[in-house]
Amino acid sequence: MIRKRLDTGRVALLSGLALICAAMAGTVFLFRAEQRAHLAVVATLQVQERLNSLVTRAQEALLGESGYLLAGDDRFVARYDEARNKLYAELALLAQQVTDDPRQTAAARQLDRCWRARLGSTDERFALARSGQMDDARRSLRAVLDRPVTDRCRAIVVEMKAEEARQFELQRVAAERQATVLLVWLLLCAVAVMAFALRSTLRALYTARNASVARDQLLTANTRLHEEAASREVAETQLRQLQKMESIGQLAGGIAHDFNNMLAIVIGSLDLARRRVEHDVKRAQEHIDSAMSGAQRAAQLTSQLLAFGRRQPLAPIAFDASQLIRRLSELLRRTIGGKVDFRVDPAIALWPVYADVGQLESALVNLCVNARDAMTEGGKLVISTANVKLDAAYAATHPDVVPGDYVCIKVQDSGAGMPAEVRERAFEPFFTTKMMGKGTGLGLSQVYGFVKQSGGHAAIESAPGQGTAVHLYLPRHRGEVAESASWQAGPETRLPGARDSEIILVVDDEDKVRQLAVDALRELGFIVLQAPGGEAALALLEGQPRVDLLLTDVLMPGMDGTALATMVEMLRPEIKLLYMSGYPSDGIVSDGVLADGVALLPKPFTVAQLAVRVRQVLDEGKAPAR
Repeated sequence: MIRKRLDTGRVALLSGLALICAAMAGTVFLFRAEQRAHLAVVATLQVQERLNSLVTRAQEALLGESGYLLAGDDRFVARYDEARNKLYAELALLAQQVTDDPRQTAAARQLDRCWRARLGSTDERFALARSGQMDDARRSLRAVLDRPVTDRCRAIVVEMKAEEARQFELQRVAAERQATVLLVWLLLCAVAVMAFALRSTLRALYTARNASVARDQLLTANTRLHEEAASREVAETQLRQLQKMESIGQLAGGIAHDFNNMLAIVIGSLDLARRRVEHDVKRAQEHIDSAMSGAQRAAQLTSQLLAFGRRQPLAPIAFDASQLIRRLSELLRRTIGGKVDFRVDPAIALWPVYADVGQLESALVNLCVNARDAMTEGGKLVISTANVKLDAAYAATHPDVVPGDYVCIKVQDSGAGMPAEVRERAFEPFFTTKMMGKGTGLGLSQVYGFVKQSGGHAAIESAPGQGTAVHLYLPRHRGEVAESASWQAGPETRLPGARDSEIILVVDDEDKVRQLAVDALRELGFIVLQAPGGEAALALLEGQPRVDLLLTDVLMPGMDGTALATMVEMLRPEIKLLYMSGYPSDGIVSDGVLADGVALLPKPFTVAQLAVRVRQVLDEGKAPAR
């Protein structure tokens, strides 16, 4: 009897051990299969990221080619060389990444040959330009004979991306299937082991101990399963980020498209005006107006790009946003037209904010125009202000927000609203749902860039059929508020000119820009001196006993504008200073804000803008005229 029980115990023990071994072997096998599927998913993501980086390098190389041949600026050659070398490096890395896929390997070889052929044409054009045949090189570029090659290169990239997307989906499905099989296997093994353990506990302590070990191992495997599930979620998040970055990668193409259209208007209109100025002055004037419109659109696009990139130089002051929207209400009402029921709801006792008034006005006009366009049959538009506190809970779901006190400016309409996929991309540059030619897609991105550069936060609430509310959160300012007269002045009725034979020294290394400023200032009655650089300006000042204002560019070869201003302040502190720049450097801008006491005239500028800014700087510190 005892022997029979011992034999039964041995059989039970061996059966239990066999079951545990089978569970462990199956778990290891399925776990490794699931790991392989996950690694394949990550590999496809890496190839897609490489293709996006490759497209960016190619665009940079082509922009360098266009910049050098059209503008004649040697700095674009260095940009082209750097982009080309990086492109070839990306192609080599891409070839290494797809070695296990014969189809993608063949496509990578075709892509390498394609881009080398395309950039070979660029090298030939550069050789023509360097040998003095710049016109031939430009004609070759404008003939767009390389367009089929470029399009073929891009088509190969599109095909490779599509193949990688297909592979990603296959690998993702395989990974999910392996995870499901592993989970089912673990559950079955757990049930079997638990059943065996319950039946055998009373027979042998040793068998019970082995069952406990098996449970620990199963729990460990289950923990690994959860870790792999989390890792898959990270991979999917990376894919979404890659898709978003791909749309950002279209930015360079969008800039080139819009600028080429605007330059076509400017160049074509000026050419026609030149041909007709002698015998048809009225038509020539119309063409000049058209060229001016195209140039202003290009300047606006540059301003919008700087605002999106948080590079727009801001001149912030402390003010009451409720007063601002009251002052703007009539202008906004005329802008959006009579079909829209427009109201303002400014809060009383609103906290002050510290921001650039002009940029905030532009942002509100932009949002109101967008709201009007969303209400084709009319509707209701309300601008309101409120004091709000964004707490830690809100900041936890919005990583770019610092908890604290904010002033909220809300622009709410009763329009069609946005679906979720449009709302999520609304702040992206060049993303628009308007018809071709009706919008650049930079309006909301400009608003977003201004608010972020001001230390604030922007958010959109919208749903189809429920309208849209854009919230602009600007940090509360705890200092004094600026007097209203300093930021509510109306437009100039006439151009301010010179007084008492005032003398201005203009410094700019670009001859035509310098001459434009000189001619405009002389037209306004000023006595004007000029110099092509900082060293020449200092030499001129040595023999000039009186100069009232120094108007200087910022970025110049040799001695730049900030170095010149420092020297002039040391030698001639009575001379007032006004910078002009299309892209201010860190010397006059700190964290996107003009340094204290710095006066700036942004390029490009009109004669009216030049006149007003020069008069403002000359009159600073003077008693008002009686």
